[in-house]
Amino acid sequence: MAQKDYPKTQAIRCLLEHGIEFEPFTYKYEERGGTRVSSRELGVEEHTVVKTLVMETDAGDPLIVLMHGDKEVSTKQLARILGVKSVSPCDPKAANRHSGYLVGGTSPFGVKRAMPVYCEASILELDKIYINGGTRGFLIRIDPRDLSKALNVTAVNVAVDG
Repeated sequence: MAQKDYPKTQAIRCLLEHGIEFEPFTYKYEERGGTRVSSRELGVEEHTVVKTLVMETDAGDPLIVLMHGDKEVSTKQLARILGVKSVSPCDPKAANRHSGYLVGGTSPFGVKRAMPVYCEASILELDKIYINGGTRGFLIRIDPRDLSKALNVTAVNVAVDG
């Protein structure tokens, strides 16, 4: 059930600024619970919960990957697409520094540092997605086609079973 009272994060300010409609949902955050916990708490399929992953190339260039909650990123496939030697997850402190959010509460909207955003193509085919609203225990439901209103999204096929 959508909430009337919710955090007014940088991500929410970004959504409002770009005229993106959203429904806010809060839940009890569990350390290292990930999308398994958020999908359970909200009673939705984990496949519709999108994780925001801050990664970096071998040259140290940060990027964001949006991935289904029940899938993992093939970093080898992503590196091939990007034409770089390798891609790996950022260490949490670096991810926090690049995004301006705490890991576990990272949203692709309103990040501190502009980064390229790569989205698993099948996410864009869903009716609605649940994505982090900019703090731990806070997801927003949006139309995935609205991602491009606020983000320069590049669709990729890099999902593997987790």
